[in-house]
Amino acid sequence: MKKLLGILLLILCLQLGVSCLQKVEQSPQSLRVQEGESITINCNFTETPQSFQWFRQDAGKGLISLFYLASGMKEEGRLKSVVNLQERYSSLYIKSEDSSTYVCGVEPR
Repeated sequence: MKKLLGILLLILCLQLGVSCLQKVEQSPQSLRVQEGESITINCNFTETPQSFQWFRQDAGKGLISLFYLASGMKEEGRLKSVVNLQERYSSLYIKSEDSSTYVCGVEPR
């Protein structure tokens, strides 16, 4: 059954013209900082996506979209994100933030 689902997913991806093989790596994977410290989280991806997103998730809550970028930089309050789709990376800069989980994601072409 797993093999059949995998084949169906591959066929769907081919019909939609998107890659199902996108690999996204976030670093550091885990980080502890003292209150008031600034940090940078990086995200690299294997294929050039259509767009890029950063999310925040507080304990016991759902994902909150922070930034949706197709290129360039966005800044909001204590957060700033830079994305370069051609070089396949993005960085999230956080100035003195509460304890949260931050996650990056890509929208395939």
